[in-house]
Amino acid sequence: MTEWANLQAPTLDDLEILARDAYARLPEEFRRLCEGVVIRVEDFPDDETQREMGCETPFDLLGLFRGLGLAQGGAMMQTGQFPNMVWLYRRPILDYWAEHEESLGTLVTHVLVHEIGHHFGLSDDDMEAIEAAAL
Repeated sequence: MTEWANLQAPTLDDLEILARDAYARLPEEFRRLCEGVVIRVEDFPDDETQREMGCETPFDLLGLFRGLGLAQGGAMMQTGQFPNMVWLYRRPILDYWAEHEESLGTLVTHVLVHEIGHHFGLSDDDMEAIEAAAL
């Protein structure tokens, strides 16, 4: 029990390390779909994103994908186009983690796969298989 006494909540950098590790463990064919994706970790979504996504509180959104998937013509970068990005929101993720019985690494992998997967039109079954392969 004394191990827990001195622990602090994972930082933005800690979650970024978890996300990069999760991404590296994803199946190669999945990573090819999102080659060049930028992963960002922030405490919360910004006000504009919260409004756009219809969030009632800053804790409503665990992550977000912004960009063009292959299905939307994102195979080639267009001039002036920003890279595909995944945002993971630390505080909502930690809040969700505290209320559920899964490891933080598993949760980060889940959010990462689902943010990318939904944007590329993958089914929930496809995403579950990808997550299982990464854990």
